[in-house]
Amino acid sequence: MVKELQRLLEEKKYAEIHKLLGSVNSADIPSIFDELEDEQIVVVYRLLSKDTAAEAFVELDHDMQEKLINGLTDSELKNVLDDIFMDDTVDLIEEMPANVVKRILKTQNSEDRKLINELLRYPEDSAGSIMTTEFVDLKENMSTKDAIAKIKKVGDDVESIYVCYVLTLTRKLIGIVSLKDIIMADENSLVKDIMDTNFIKVSTLEEQEDVAKKFDKYDEISLPVVDNENRLVGIVTVDDAMDVMHEEMDEDFEKMAAITPSDDTYFKTSVFKHARNRIFWLLILMISSTITGGVITQYENAFAALPLLVAFLPMVMGTGGNCGSQSSTLIIRGLANDEIKLKDFLKAWWKEVRVAVLVGMALFIANSIRILAQYKDIKLAIIVGCTLMGTVTIAKSLGCLLPMVAKKLKMDPAIMAAPLISTILDTCSVFIYFNIATLVMGL
Repeated sequence: MVKELQRLLEEKKYAEIHKLLGSVNSADIPSIFDELEDEQIVVVYRLLSKDTAAEAFVELDHDMQEKLINGLTDSELKNVLDDIFMDDTVDLIEEMPANVVKRILKTQNSEDRKLINELLRYPEDSAGSIMTTEFVDLKENMSTKDAIAKIKKVGDDVESIYVCYVLTLTRKLIGIVSLKDIIMADENSLVKDIMDTNFIKVSTLEEQEDVAKKFDKYDEISLPVVDNENRLVGIVTVDDAMDVMHEEMDEDFEKMAAITPSDDTYFKTSVFKHARNRIFWLLILMISSTITGGVITQYENAFAALPLLVAFLPMVMGTGGNCGSQSSTLIIRGLANDEIKLKDFLKAWWKEVRVAVLVGMALFIANSIRILAQYKDIKLAIIVGCTLMGTVTIAKSLGCLLPMVAKKLKMDPAIMAAPLISTILDTCSVFIYFNIATLVMGL
């Protein structure tokens, strides 16, 4: 399609381009734009249908949005912004440079500018910062016939019509009612007779990650956002919640790899910024690794008595790190999904200890058989086997406890992940290994 589009652009067959674009889903437009020149992007965007253009604009990354804004006239920009929802406009303003923001605000009327300023004042990671202010509100004494009429009237201007919100004259939220219930009810029924007064809501200052978890837990398609006086100020839709979950997942992956999180994509982040995001943790891990080296130097006698001990050191250290990573990954996932609570501290730890015993015994037996078959040295088999059991137990315990401690201290559990736990366990493994070796060999 891109090749065909480029051919039509060269031949200036704009009517055919408009027809071709009519069959394209708005979500596919960004990938098409990635293959076009900047001048071609503006031309193609102008040939999209009004609805597709608005939907596609929201799907574009911020760099592409900026290119489009710079290529559009003020009237074209106003048309685009009139067709997207207020939360998307606020997101756009937050990401654009000052000169572009000035153009965006210039297209807005005084009422919309006031609303934009109010939304921008909410904390960055709060429900208020991701909510939209376009929704269907009803009165409790309204008939379902009148409710349907209002939905038809405002439906094009709101983000979702599938759930409507019942408000008092002072805009306090007293109930919700689904579009299905309205349609299925008798047209003379009152909204208050079919509305649900037992509903889930969130506050404007609630963490956006907690809001996203509620979507997952309660299977909602939208959630009302209220202020401290229970007045409805906006709604969060499921697509916004998915964006939050995606952002949080990316951030956790970066933290688990000991990388400072970045808002930009991989290719849009400069080499210098990549290095800056990684070097801090690498320096900490490198310095902490010197402790392991210091421990090793304290056991030169064990090396001299049984040089073969060195050959098993990487295996012991690697096994500890791997076991710790397994436990920490499962605990972090459990904390993120709210499956594991802080009150489950001892319960989770005891479970990991029992797992460690089984895993440690299996590794003890496997390595003992291998060492006896290969080296016929029962002392070495005992040293390595006991070390593995001790290391696995400590690894499973740390992998379980450190993320939960981080959570208790209001830190992100993901920072207590693979690299940090592995570094701690390297020292522990070496300490256990050589202490057992000196004990068994009587050094």
